[in-house]
Parts: sequence; structure tokens; C-alpha cells
Amino acid sequence: MTRSVSIGAAVAAALVVAACGAQFDIKKFQGSTDALYAASMHAFQRHHWEDAAAGFEKLTLDLPAHDTLVARAYYYLGESHRQKHEPLLAAQSFSRLAEAFPDDSLAAPALFAAGQAYEQMWHRPDLDAEYGQSALSEYQTLLALYPSSPLKDRSDQRVAHLQEWFAEKDYDNGLHYFHRKAYDSAIIYFKDVVKNFPNVPATRLAYLRLVESYLAIRYKDDAADVCNTLRVTYPQDIAVRAKCGVATASVQPPS
Repeated sequence: MTRSVSIGAAVAAALVVAACGAQFDIKKFQGSTDALYAASMHAFQRHHWEDAAAGFEKLTLDLPAHDTLVARAYYYLGESHRQKHEPLLAAQSFSRLAEAFPDDSLAAPALFAAGQAYEQMWHRPDLDAEYGQSALSEYQTLLALYPSSPLKDRSDQRVAHLQEWFAEKDYDNGLHYFHRKAYDSAIIYFKDVVKNFPNVPATRLAYLRLVESYLAIRYKDDAADVCNTLRVTYPQDIAVRAKCGVATASVQPPS
């Protein structure tokens, strides 16, 4: 019996069980992974997320490692967890799919879904960025391994958004030290912004605060170098002209 015929029979059996109003019981499918897959899919389609998650998780443990259903079991397990508002478990399921089955058609969608799930857990830039880093890694892996994926543009957008948040977080940390006159520490964060995130809005602000920080500790040459960069990068910017002038390296001390 082929896999498609076997699953077809299993679907019919699962529908009979559902029609009888029987509760979802994994033990009823002992020894029949096709029937369990069909019943789990039926539960998923009916939005019975708890039953679907239980069934698909059991399948990831019981199916042979290279069975074609394993990738689908991981994918729908991830989706079930996402619907249950369990983003970490969802992300882990999607990631396992992509790691174990990089050639599967679901690998790229799984990476994107994992990125979304991790990103959901980093919902403000001032929070710990661990999950943001995990999200960025998933999107970047998708872009590196599947450059022709239909999800490329959306992944690029999510990467750009995350980079803006990383830059904002570093800038805010620098500003925290700047306001406390801990200029050496502030400089470290501002330099990280301009080095790692050169194309985000916070970069211009970080450059301006760098000028002020260098001047505050009397590093006039470093301030002049930053001003030179600012005048080239933002030649028409009013704040840059006020801080650095137009054609000379003269700078105004912080107020």
C-alpha cells in the first residue's frame, strides 16, 4: 500500500472517529502513524489546537527520521503552538524543521515563521534582545539559503526593522550613560550604532552624540573626524551644520 493510499484510508478512519464524537485520544492510534497524522490534521483544521499539538508532537517522536511526514508534523506542530500563543515552542518546532529538512519545500516558510515567533517575544527595543537576535538569525538564514524564495522581500523588511530596533537599543543605552556624564561608556554604544547599523535613523543621532561626547572629554581631533563624516553623509542636515559647521572642522561644545 502506498503512502498516499494509506493516508487516504487513515483520513476516512479519522473522520469516522470525529463523526462519532469521540475525544481525541493518542492511544487509539498506537502503531498507526498515518492515522494519527490524519486525526491530527483533522483536529488542526477544526482549530482544536491542543489536540493537534499533542498529535503532531507524538508524530515527531514516532515517525522514522527521514519519513516525508516528519517535516509536515513539525510545521503543523509549530502552527498549533502559535495558535495556542506559545511562540517559543512554535519557533523551536519551525527551526527543527528547517535544520532537519533543508531541502523540503516547507524549510523556507518554517524559517520565516520561526523568525516571526521569536520577533513576537521581543516586542519593545528596550527589552533584552536575545529573542530579537534569534529572529534576525532565522531571517538571515532564509535569505542566505533560499535567495529565490517568495519570502525574500518580507524577510528583508523584517531584517531592516530588527536592525532599526537594535540600533535604537544601543543608542538609548549610550544616551543613558551620556546623560550621566559617563562619556567613555556612551562612546562605546554610539560607535556600535554607527559601525553596525549605518543606514538607520538612529545612526545620525549617534554621530551627533559622539561629537558631543568627544568634546566633553576634550578629544577634539576625534570630534573633528566625526564631524567630517557627518558633513559628507548629511551635507544638508541642519543639526549637523549647527554642530559641525559647513566647510571647516570647527565644532561647538555641548551645552
